[in-house]
Amino acid sequence: MIEVDLLNNDNLKKKTSGFTILSGDSTDGHGGYGAGVLSLDNVTPVFVDPEEERAFVDLGALHARSEVEKRIKFLPNKEEVPNGKLYWLVWVTIDSKKEGPYYAGVAGCEMTVDREIRRGYKSMPEHVNKMDKSIKGKIVVDDMDERSKRILGEYLKSFNEDMWKRSEPELREKLLGEK
Repeated sequence: MIEVDLLNNDNLKKKTSGFTILSGDSTDGHGGYGAGVLSLDNVTPVFVDPEEERAFVDLGALHARSEVEKRIKFLPNKEEVPNGKLYWLVWVTIDSKKEGPYYAGVAGCEMTVDREIRRGYKSMPEHVNKMDKSIKGKIVVDDMDERSKRILGEYLKSFNEDMWKRSEPELREKLLGEK
């Protein structure tokens, strides 16, 4: 598992925002093959585990290969995984304004996993659509429970309080009730 504790890793904090996971233009400016592909340069997958009251980054989620997803067969019907443990995969997009970087887009997707039967539930179309909304700077967390939103808000705020303060008031309000 790629579990990055961004809160206690001084080496990562010294980088610009610590959230950039890929770099480079996939089209390399030529406009041919790959043109129109979404850039994931500033998107980071953050998992929220409300049962254990923690949030963590797992870069494998970009390709559906996170530790949470490994060795699990995902089904499109939630009722087929009645005892699944709830996770939220949250796509966090970083952008920059003249004051500095900020959390521009945040969109949470529900996922349940039952390790005992090696089955899980997730909606791939939902994951793709929410990632797209995050990249476009939307805040989509209304489906998340209050506990999970609080965990996510505390995680983002403690990772970089300046980025948190520069973020849109809508994000701070929806996650922690701050203005």
